Amino acid sequence: MLTDADYRYQADFRYALRRFLHVSAENARAAGVTPQQHLLLLAVRGHPSYPAVTITEVAEYLRVRHHSASLLIERAVRRGAKPPLLDRLQDATDRRRTLVSLTPEGEAILERITVANRAALRVWSQVVSEFPGRPIDGMEADAAANIEATRG
Repeated sequence: MLTDADYRYQADFRYALRRFLHVSAENARAAGVTPQQHLLLLAVRGHPSYPAVTITEVAEYLRVRHHSASLLIERAVRRGAKPPLLDRLQDATDRRRTLVSLTPEGEAILERITVANRAALRVWSQVVSEFPGRPIDGMEADAAANIEATRG
């Protein structure tokens, strides 16, 4: 049976998470990119197959359709007068696949946002660790099990 504390914990956790996401979005805008472009850069750079990430892998990391990821990548490559954030090239071993990686501009912007977000994450993790109720470690294990179950 769930208690009031269980509901409060989850509500407080989600509130803290949304606050972090808001700060992260503001950090992206301050760096000159949209929050979606920031998530794209992070998905590409943080992917295990970096620097040769496929559009399919980007779509999976962003939880969007292949076509949506492709359009987001296109906008990051062609930014008008601004330098591109991503390089896109055809896979030498499988010409049907397109690979993406960060340009020096994309790397610099992502680093700026990541450094700014680190400070916010430190504050966020302190707030979350002070929540009453279920320990955060148990929640992480549950979340990992749920993620694995959805990939099945």
